[in-house]
Amino acid sequence: MRPQEIVERTLAAAAKLAGCVVLVRESSEANLRWANSTMTTNGLATSASVTVVALVDVEGGTAAGTVSTSAAITDPAQLQELVAAAEQAARGAGPAEDAMPLVEPECDDPTWDEPGAATTIGVFEKLAAGLPDAFAGPHRHYGFATHELMTVWLGTSAGVRRRWVQPTGSIELNVKKADLSSSAWTGASTADFSDVDVTALAADAARRLEWGARKVQLPAGRYETLLPPSSVADLMVYLAWSMGGRSAQEGHSALAGPNGPRVGERLTELPLTLYSDPAAPGMEYEPFLTVGRSGEGVSVFDNGCPTRRVDWISGGTIAALQYSRAEAAKFGTEFTPGGENLLFVGGSSASIEDMVARTERGLLLTCLWYIRPVDPTTLLLTGLTRDGVYLVENGEVTAEVEHNFRFNYSPLDVLRRTTEVGATQRTLPREWKDWFTRAAMPPVRVPEFNMSSVSLGR
Repeated sequence: MRPQEIVERTLAAAAKLAGCVVLVRESSEANLRWANSTMTTNGLATSASVTVVALVDVEGGTAAGTVSTSAAITDPAQLQELVAAAEQAARGAGPAEDAMPLVEPECDDPTWDEPGAATTIGVFEKLAAGLPDAFAGPHRHYGFATHELMTVWLGTSAGVRRRWVQPTGSIELNVKKADLSSSAWTGASTADFSDVDVTALAADAARRLEWGARKVQLPAGRYETLLPPSSVADLMVYLAWSMGGRSAQEGHSALAGPNGPRVGERLTELPLTLYSDPAAPGMEYEPFLTVGRSGEGVSVFDNGCPTRRVDWISGGTIAALQYSRAEAAKFGTEFTPGGENLLFVGGSSASIEDMVARTERGLLLTCLWYIRPVDPTTLLLTGLTRDGVYLVENGEVTAEVEHNFRFNYSPLDVLRRTTEVGATQRTLPREWKDWFTRAAMPPVRVPEFNMSSVSLGR
């Protein structure tokens, strides 16, 4: 059945319920891999899923139950079974704390009747043409590129009918010396690969390997540290994920203050803004909410609500927290949907090279990984450096640190203590790339970034 037919038949099967939400998703994905400077595999994959949210009147309010399947839908009876299973889940859940009326349609979607979008291996044509030049030289090249077009159809018993096609692409390169003694990582996010220069990415990695001609050992400690855009993205994405309004209202998050949420608190005198915007050029995301399960800041009852630009940090001050409609009503604040991109602006026009040139002594990182929370009340995170930590002396990179560090630091303290912020550019968060790719970040200088211990692994 066509996705639109699945939506309509499911809603018809749920007509006796208090309400129903149907989400149909189709994914088309292409990938390209290479190892040891040789192309290895490429391929295409497709998948689909149907999610049904049943709303049921129960004693004390309205209950919500969700059921999903990735099985091919070939018989209307399957949809009736999904509705029955979702209804049963709702009745077992009891009244929902986030119950709200489903939103009414604001407009007709002219793309509703269109089929799902499909990518092809041809999306990598420019990339593949550049790989021979990227592979030139003595180093070993490993990498992976992926491109996905995800089409979603949303239908509700309140009359909402929306469709959206989400492009998501990324490339990662890991370049190693021939004896595998050093490695360097670069990566990029993209919507369609037209803006990816794989030769330049490989050249950037090769330059870092050259910095490793001299090796040094350094103890753990606090170092003036230059964080590149990728590392900043991994820290700021975690901050954005932690800006739930309910936990701040209830006093158990880093955004909770002695007199309520820290909205309005100034973090820095620098004019820094951290925001999400569904209309950001090249990083667009769904202009309406699609929610399969409720949680902090998100509610199945909000399906179809419009998304919008939200400034989480504005001019150096905490400006907003995420609230579902029910949470906003409970706490007397504004409904604030989360975002699927993140942009950090307000710095200078300086590049990372400019910032290196102004550094007397410090560290330059490549990227972070294995990031985990230590203390949610301060948003203290721990993690590891990876694929290159470099010593900067008198404005030049002079050596590679021959080991990695474990760090302990809070993204809130990055904002509080940074002394220099450079030019914003699109980047790929290395740690969170499987869940979040649409980011634009600047490099930043943190005077005393805490390298808490030495890690001997590369």
